[in-house]
Amino acid sequence: MKFYYVYILLCSDGLTYTGITNNLTRRMEEHEMGLNKTSFTYKRRPLQLIFHQEFNYVEQAIYFEKKIKKMEWQKEACIGKW
Repeated sequence: MKFYYVYILLCSDGLTYTGITNNLTRRMEEHEMGLNKTSFTYKRRPLQLIFHQEFNYVEQAIYFEKKIKKMEWQKEACIGKW
């Protein structure tokens, strides 16, 4: 059975990045190696994995990732109002 992971990285500048993958070890290595110079995390290395959750179905993982991103967006919107 294949598993899917939703993960949150803490970037060196204090921002967070939320993603989804089917191979958490490989994906972390890709982030740390900086393979994609246009990615959000490229200039924010080093990175720290602060959360991950395993799912049996990709649909569950996608749903959970969207919920996290919505919560992060709402938090940022509230902070901006203070």
